Amino acid sequence: MNTTVHLAQQDEADELLGRSALAALTGMLLDQQIPMEWAFTGPYTISRRLGGTDLDAHEIAAYDPDAFTALFVEKPAVHRYPGSMAHRVQQLCRYLVEHYDGDASAVWADAKTGADLLKRLQELPGFGKQKAQIFLALLGKQYGVTPKGWREAAGAYGEVGSYRSVADITGPDSLAKVRAHKQEAKRAAKAAKTTKET
Repeated sequence: MNTTVHLAQQDEADELLGRSALAALTGMLLDQQIPMEWAFTGPYTISRRLGGTDLDAHEIAAYDPDAFTALFVEKPAVHRYPGSMAHRVQQLCRYLVEHYDGDASAVWADAKTGADLLKRLQELPGFGKQKAQIFLALLGKQYGVTPKGWREAAGAYGEVGSYRSVADITGPDSLAKVRAHKQEAKRAAKAAKTTKET
């Protein structure tokens, strides 16, 4: 992997995301209940605190859980919920070690179809259908991973010209559009709930 991304909106963090499959997967895992750019800065923060320039699934999987959690808790915290997310990152790395010999890119390297890739992503710990579809769209739109039918498998997130998710962030302008889309979706959901209750 060697691509230019602007997911973290921070040069060093984005450089890591552009060359490390595990960093990209970890950023996607962390992308919940915190701003997207905070989530995608997480892999860089973790790698620095581990004393390296990349993430290693074998190292993380074997790391002492309490010590790994301490890396997340250290200020500034890697996530709003550092304890549970440290556990999830270790779960992900253990799964990758067990099923893909620790190579995150092997998850998609030989996927024949978008449906096959979506299934593999949904099997990863912490990846429900929506997160898997968003990551599939990110792989297709920004990392050049385009197995047959990937847009269809990614659902609405695979649409051309949409601003629905991290898959569509290529800089500050698109980040603002994605954020606006998310706020509008929240407003619509809240309005629908209020209508239903009345």
